[in-house]
Amino acid sequence: MKTLRLNGRFLAAAAGMTIAINGHAQSVDALLDKLVDKGVLSVKEANDLREESDKNFSTAFAAKSGMPDWVTSLRFNGDLRLRYDRIAAEDPAFVPRDRFRYRLRFGYTAVLRDNWEIGLGLTSTEQVGKDSSAADPISNNQTFGDNAAKKAIGIDKVYVKWTPLNSAQWTLNSTLGKFDNPYVFPSTILFDRDYTPEGFMQEVTFRPNDHHSFKALGTAFILDEIASDTHDPYLFGGQLRWDANWSSKVQSSVGGAMLSVINRASLTNGAIPNVGGGNTRVGPTGVPAYAFNSLYADANLTYLFERAPFYNAAFPVTVGADYIHNFTAPRDNTGYSFGVTIGKAGKKGLWEINYRYTDLQADAWFEEFVESDFGANYKFTQPGSGGSGYRSGTNIRGHWIKGTYSFYDSFNVSVAYFLTGLIHNPPGSAYDSGAGRLFVEAVWKY
Repeated sequence: MKTLRLNGRFLAAAAGMTIAINGHAQSVDALLDKLVDKGVLSVKEANDLREESDKNFSTAFAAKSGMPDWVTSLRFNGDLRLRYDRIAAEDPAFVPRDRFRYRLRFGYTAVLRDNWEIGLGLTSTEQVGKDSSAADPISNNQTFGDNAAKKAIGIDKVYVKWTPLNSAQWTLNSTLGKFDNPYVFPSTILFDRDYTPEGFMQEVTFRPNDHHSFKALGTAFILDEIASDTHDPYLFGGQLRWDANWSSKVQSSVGGAMLSVINRASLTNGAIPNVGGGNTRVGPTGVPAYAFNSLYADANLTYLFERAPFYNAAFPVTVGADYIHNFTAPRDNTGYSFGVTIGKAGKKGLWEINYRYTDLQADAWFEEFVESDFGANYKFTQPGSGGSGYRSGTNIRGHWIKGTYSFYDSFNVSVAYFLTGLIHNPPGSAYDSGAGRLFVEAVWKY
């Protein structure tokens, strides 16, 4: 209880610091902007006063609060999502499932002098199996149930980031720990959006002008630590990306990545949370039959229309596609998706509609990385997987469509539907694996 009280005091103090800093900055900025508008101050004079004010306030605040003077910024962020989730299947024996779920995320970032950043992220989490202490790595959803039992909170991010170079043309940063996924992927055939990798990443960005940006990313992700074996599994990879603004109306983005899983023999069903399915597996422990050395490529194009019905801003339309190929699997080794996004929610009164078709073959990529909400029905247990029923992973194709409306900047409501099925049924079985999944959800951001 003493520890809890101390933690509560620390969080309250940190929140107070953040509110005070943000409140001071906003009030000073508003006053200076007003003086510039009235012609009392020039823009340069206002900026000089703003810088001097920030410096004096930070010095005084550090003295009053005891915060070290090398801490230059403290930030909170997060969101809450409430969701109704229904899963049904065409198999008459499948029992439809209705769940009410939530996802809560809370982040805290401290920016230090000398270009350092320390981050912490907490999230709701659900155990994988009733007797397991491991949490789901690709989903932060938690289901209401178990007689209102207390729900678990897990560490979603804990990292340190260093940016030794940050100029108008060049940015160089390195991150170590557990962090937001640095790869860019328009669909989720590569990673689920909730997957926060552990390990190391380095990124360099070059901006030759205001219209083009080139990025190079290198990563080393830790997949597991085996106490009885020195052959721990890792994911090594890199991505190159070119983002371009061709005009005020046309934007494009193109990327290519190569990723390789090392020591796949350690990725048995019992070694890590067994969430996904679809990979070809062999042996009693379910070792992946093939290595994963996969090429990933994506491209998208956005056009900005001046107006659209019931939309009070410039109206974007984005079309895009991505592709993945595993060079080491002899068959069922490719995946692709394509889709369109109409509009963009996020600000009050704006809306968007998303459609995407996905076809991800069994051994194109590791089943435990990909979208957790995109699954199909296994009437019988698939060989080496240890599970039947509705499962996400590979060996799945289908459609999904989603509509979102922002009632406020901080609040939006979405409805999504997935219509999916298996590409190949398990050997020796013949049945319809088709499934449908419905989401109705509300999200509050802070």
